[in-house]
Amino acid sequence: MLSRLQDTLRTPLRVLITVLVLAYMLALSALPPGDATERVRFYTRSQEFDYVAWTINAFWVKFNQGALGLNRYLDDEANAEVMRDFIDLTYNIQVAESQLRQVYADPAITDKDAASRALTDQLDEHYTRRAFLGPLAESILQTQVVNVLGDLGLAPGGQSIPPALYHMTPAPMALVVSPRDAIRQDANLSIQPEMTLEAQIALEDAVARGLDVSTLMVGIGGIGLYPTMVTQTSDLNWLAEVVAHEWIHNYFTLRPLGASYFATPELRTMNETAASIAGKEIGALVIEKFYPDFAPSAPPRETPKPQPSPGDAPPEESAPPVEPAPPAFDFRTEMRDTRIIVDHLLAGGQVALAEQYMEERRVIFWDNGYRIRKLNQAYFAFYGAYADVPGGAAGVDPVAEAVRDLRAQSPSLRDFLGVMGWMASFEDLVIYLGD
Repeated sequence: MLSRLQDTLRTPLRVLITVLVLAYMLALSALPPGDATERVRFYTRSQEFDYVAWTINAFWVKFNQGALGLNRYLDDEANAEVMRDFIDLTYNIQVAESQLRQVYADPAITDKDAASRALTDQLDEHYTRRAFLGPLAESILQTQVVNVLGDLGLAPGGQSIPPALYHMTPAPMALVVSPRDAIRQDANLSIQPEMTLEAQIALEDAVARGLDVSTLMVGIGGIGLYPTMVTQTSDLNWLAEVVAHEWIHNYFTLRPLGASYFATPELRTMNETAASIAGKEIGALVIEKFYPDFAPSAPPRETPKPQPSPGDAPPEESAPPVEPAPPAFDFRTEMRDTRIIVDHLLAGGQVALAEQYMEERRVIFWDNGYRIRKLNQAYFAFYGAYADVPGGAAGVDPVAEAVRDLRAQSPSLRDFLGVMGWMASFEDLVIYLGD
């Protein structure tokens, strides 16, 4: 009886906490309108994503989820099975949507409607099932993330602050704008996800020509709104990581680090690098605890070669020596080296040469299987902030390195986040580390 009463009281309490946190976060999560952003909006205003409508809808979904609480009536095994079914359903939807696009792109198919009828019927069934299963799956993963947060000491009393709420949906594209003579994100505008690739390129080019800047449209995995937005995926490992990553942004928003996200490029890098580190750790623990069959396989251990003892006969030399295999193309190392050279060229005012070099390097990446459509200043401005692993688009970044150093020195993830959350500048982090 007492347990039922606690459950009855807990739901409105959670709703009240959610409403208060929502009001606070909506005030903080909007990008401050600067001159650069407003100039870009001249080109993007009609194509921008409607965050207000999305947030209202997502909050209503979360309210209904909390009121029903269906996942509380299932045990851990049943909850995990529901999540597996949802991941399989999402994969089937992605496959069917891809096949549908191929039908409409195939010039040999004249009657598109007839050729696609079976696929559209199948998708209608999938969408209906997703509308029913999706909210339950979201509630399950939210609860599992909070469970792991509790294990880490980040959810006192079994309740994370703020509550871990996310909604999976097609995420908007981001139009990233950087000056040409430096790598710096001056604007990041969210664009409707339905925009075709041709329209994306046209928008990039219009802004680049009109403002003499570097531009790039990028897909995003999630946004730290409240509830957080997570793009649709059939990769459960990635989903758990991104849900955790975006919750970390919500956690930071209630502290100086998150509240100052847009103040300087260094603070943005600190936010994103810390969230990436924590998101991966928490996501991996969620998989390990609830979905061990989804855990990545450990790399095979290399069998040590026997070493000859003193006095052993030398190996036979009748066979020709085996030529060592050429080194594999290391994306992170190559991208790091590219960033370092680009920074050097831009610092010397050689903008045209830097852009020519980036295009030459893009072709090399393409030839090695990395399908980068555009490699420019905006690319580095966006991806360089996510530097939980050394190298890559960040190049040599003392900010990200300092964040990684702090995690290495912290006895626990809770300690790391507790310290990071109260940083209000890169100087605070440097002083804390004693550098």
